[in-house]
Amino acid sequence: MPDSYATLDLRREGPVLWCTLNRPAALNALSRQLVNDLRAFYGALAQDRETRVVVLRGAGRAFCAGLDLKEGGTGEDGMGTVAGGLRGQRHISELALMMRRLPQVFVAAVHGAACGGGFMLALAADLRIAGESARMNAAFIKLGLSGCDVGVSYLLPRLVGASLAAELILTGRFIGAERARALGLVSTVVPDAELEAEAQRLVDELLATSPLGLRLSKECLTASLDMSSMDAVVAMEDRNQILCAQTSDFREGIGAFLQKRRPVWKDA
Repeated sequence: MPDSYATLDLRREGPVLWCTLNRPAALNALSRQLVNDLRAFYGALAQDRETRVVVLRGAGRAFCAGLDLKEGGTGEDGMGTVAGGLRGQRHISELALMMRRLPQVFVAAVHGAACGGGFMLALAADLRIAGESARMNAAFIKLGLSGCDVGVSYLLPRLVGASLAAELILTGRFIGAERARALGLVSTVVPDAELEAEAQRLVDELLATSPLGLRLSKECLTASLDMSSMDAVVAMEDRNQILCAQTSDFREGIGAFLQKRRPVWKDA
C-alpha cells in the first residue's frame, strides 16, 4: 500500500488504519483527486492482509460535504458526453461497491456535514458513530438530479426502512445526530471532542474477535441483505461456522474463555 495519498491522511496502528479525508478547506468535498485516492486506497486494501479495521473520518469541520461542484465531475472522462458522463458517474458510485466488497470492517466516524457522496461513504461503512454536530442528507434531489444516487437508494432503506428512506431521498432533508441515533442510522452519538475515543473503543471490541470470524461475519451480513430466503442465509451461516471451527483461533477462543483471559489470535 502506498505510504501517502494527496488527499488522504493515513495512520496505522497495528491492524487498524485511520483514514482521514484531508481537504478541510473544502469540507472534504469529493474532488477528482479525492475520489481517485479513495479508489486507489480501496484497491490496495483488497490485497492487504494486515489491516482488519478501517476508521473513516474527515479533517476539519466536516466528514464530507459531497461532490466538489466547483470541478463539475469526478471521472477522468468528464461530463461532456453521455458515455463520458456515465464513466464519471461510475467512477464515484463504485466506491460504495468497493467498501461493501472489501474484507475489512469500516467504521465511519461522522461529524459535521455528510452530504450526497459523503452520506454514501457513511452508509457504505459497516458501522457508524456520530459527533453531536453531524448532519447528513441525500443532497442529490436539491441539485436537480434524481434523489437516488451512488448506492444511497440501496443502502438507506436497508438501514432505516423504506418510509424514512423515501422522506430523506425525496426531500433532501437533513437528519441530525440525535434523530439518526433514534432511528438506528448511527449507533452512538458523543460530543465531537470524544469521537476519536469512541471510535477507538469500538475498534478495540472489533479487534477482540478472531480475524477470520470478523471477515466472514461482514461477508455474511452483506450477502444476507440480498438473499431471497432464510434457508439461504442459514446455509451461509452454517458454512462459515464450519470453516471457523477448523481453525486454531477457534481452539484459542475456547481456551481463553475457559481460562478467563484475552485470546491471542493467529488467523490460522
